[in-house]
Amino acid sequence: MADSNEITLLIKEAQKGNTESFGKLVMSYEKFIYNTAFRMFSNQEDAKDIAQEALIKAYKNIDKFDFNSSFSTWLYRITVNTCIDELRRRKGKETYSTDSDDEETGLSIQIADTAGSAEEAIMEKETVLEVRNAINMLAEEHKAVIILRDIQDLSYEEVAETLDINIGTVKSRLARARKKLKDIIVAQREQNENIYRQNIRKGGERL
Repeated sequence: MADSNEITLLIKEAQKGNTESFGKLVMSYEKFIYNTAFRMFSNQEDAKDIAQEALIKAYKNIDKFDFNSSFSTWLYRITVNTCIDELRRRKGKETYSTDSDDEETGLSIQIADTAGSAEEAIMEKETVLEVRNAINMLAEEHKAVIILRDIQDLSYEEVAETLDINIGTVKSRLARARKKLKDIIVAQREQNENIYRQNIRKGGERL
């Protein structure tokens, strides 16, 4: 990560149209941008497209950066807004495909490396997918705050700056998002349990 003086210099050079300086400037943030997009859309192709779109927007608007916030916050805000705009555009017609190759994308929810049984490993994997599917069902504002705070591990202050809301709103929105996430997961488990019982019952009837 470049120091603040180097970042300032790169920003000023980028504002003059220097594409090489812009490339150096965003290099440290590309993984975060991609990770955020991946969490918002749950598949690699969309994440790549959205990350690219966010970087293009940042380049086109770099002259508007006024140094009143950190560059990272400004860039994250563009990324989140790009994601939300695309989610709203797709509303009612989107289809989510959840990529399972967490190791390749570097986006796994950390699972302890223990010597547990294969069954335990499967249960851990199912939990990760369960959380991902539930996050996909959240409203855009809840999805954004969960991803930035609980998955990307930004501070409350950084989330507030990124979403352009106050810290109190971040905390209340996060509390609602977590409750909604829990409710969705509980409902999904109950539905799966009911389906399982129905299948068992049907199997017994055929016997």
